[in-house]
Amino acid sequence: MSGSSDRTLSGKTAIAGIGATEFSKESGRSELQLASEAVLGAIRDAGLAPGDVDGLVTFSADVNTEIAVARETGIGELRFFSRVEYGGGAACGTVAHAAMAVATGQADAVVCYRAFNERSGHRFGQATASTRGATSQGLEFSWHLPYGLSTPAAWVAMCARRYLHKYGATSEDFGRVAVAMRRHAATNPAAWFYERPITLEEHQDSRWIVDPLHLLDCCQESDGGVAILVTSAERARDLPNRPAVIASAAQGAARDQYMMFGYYGADDLTELPAMGVVGERLWRDSGLGPADVQTAILYDHFTPFVLYQLEELGFCGRGEARDFLAGGGIEIDGRLPVNPHGGQLGEAYIHGMNGITEAVRQIRGTAANQVADVANVLVTAGTGVPTSGLVLSAG
Repeated sequence: MSGSSDRTLSGKTAIAGIGATEFSKESGRSELQLASEAVLGAIRDAGLAPGDVDGLVTFSADVNTEIAVARETGIGELRFFSRVEYGGGAACGTVAHAAMAVATGQADAVVCYRAFNERSGHRFGQATASTRGATSQGLEFSWHLPYGLSTPAAWVAMCARRYLHKYGATSEDFGRVAVAMRRHAATNPAAWFYERPITLEEHQDSRWIVDPLHLLDCCQESDGGVAILVTSAERARDLPNRPAVIASAAQGAARDQYMMFGYYGADDLTELPAMGVVGERLWRDSGLGPADVQTAILYDHFTPFVLYQLEELGFCGRGEARDFLAGGGIEIDGRLPVNPHGGQLGEAYIHGMNGITEAVRQIRGTAANQVADVANVLVTAGTGVPTSGLVLSAG
């Protein structure tokens, strides 16, 4: 691989196993059980036993401790464990941490997991008082929470309104993302919105959440768990499934970064500078570019940020994403199929981890909505926050 060198992870590790629970609105069981089921699923998928795993990585937001998951699954001793901050921005970062651990010999097989009852239990996006006393993040939030700017939808709406103004885009352009994701989910039996596509008219008629975001611009809330097993690329080639080689993995935060509301610095509200940091490293380390990926898994918690990512990652120029979307550009038979599983708008919202498993299925050739001749897949994590990304390749 042209981007490979001793100072990159490129080509040294691979995803060898994936596991997931069903996606629902009320799982009926604990988050620890969801995590354990997903982790055991990933281990079985890799053709390994719990005792073969010696590392665990999850989100700092996950309530299931590594030692609890190890106990419940029979993993045994751990030689590496790590957590990644910033909500959905952590998704690909967990795989990056696992890959670094394996590549440097800290562990042989690391499972990344995320599990929650996000619909039936604690719901994200609610304004809540901090119970941790004065924190640096509390200081950031103190600039706007007292004035009612208190939810992710409200923060994203500020950016989206600026994007519409600057580029002459419309709510229908955002709606085309929602329609495409629901169309993909409609033919994915694992998706919550299986067999339930929507029209652009239904998007436009859905109720306002925060102008200019309709209900159908906002991703769903889900219960479920997802896990991903990372080991060396050499070992993965001896395991049952085709490995998804980690061609590059990156984390990124912008200069003067805030959480989802970079209104106070010099940043243009029509850009995602943290994703720009991630994208630059992904392309550099993999030796690939936008033209080399056959499908992309773009974090779609809110439709406007799919347009932003197409521009930030170089699939089109600034302000050109609405033209990219026209005529089904991100649909299965489009110029860049995006989120063939339906994304978080259509399949489930597991903080982006289900997008990574979809990328693996696309590499294996086993996806419900399989894109033809997939050699490389780009995956991104949460947007508007410090974030992460992956390029996975057939190996």
